[in-house]
Amino acid sequence: MLDIKLLVVLGEGGHTAELLNLVSLLGGKYRYHYIMPKDDNLSSKKITIPGPVHRLYRAREKNTKFIDACIKTLIDGIKSFWIILRIKPDAILSCGPAIAVPVSIAGKILGKRVIFVETGSRVNYLSLTGRIMYHYADLFFVQWPQLKKKLPRAIYAGRLI
Repeated sequence: MLDIKLLVVLGEGGHTAELLNLVSLLGGKYRYHYIMPKDDNLSSKKITIPGPVHRLYRAREKNTKFIDACIKTLIDGIKSFWIILRIKPDAILSCGPAIAVPVSIAGKILGKRVIFVETGSRVNYLSLTGRIMYHYADLFFVQWPQLKKKLPRAIYAGRLI
């Protein structure tokens, strides 16, 4: 096993499925830590390559007021700093959930590499998280060639699912 730590940011549903598929493809040669929303009880049960799980708020939900989302995002950013300082990951890997933004920005400020994979459900246009992460990610992957044509820094490497 290599002594490389990856901090994997899980969301729910398709985000988790895509990213855990990528983790399976990467295999057990890395040490994994996972971050996911506090109220997500399903994603942790789907992890096949074990590692410590860290929890953050879900900043945006249906009917969340803008000010509440901003406050939760700020809290997540502060908690992300502490998690990253404590575990010292070599890179942060995410695939679309909104909590990827504060985690990744905290990581960039602390000098960590950020790898973002736009969710496969985005064929022609980026998600809001993707539009933000395009500016912060060291590596930005898309799963459709149509998106690669629109984004010069993007890398098209096929589909995860």
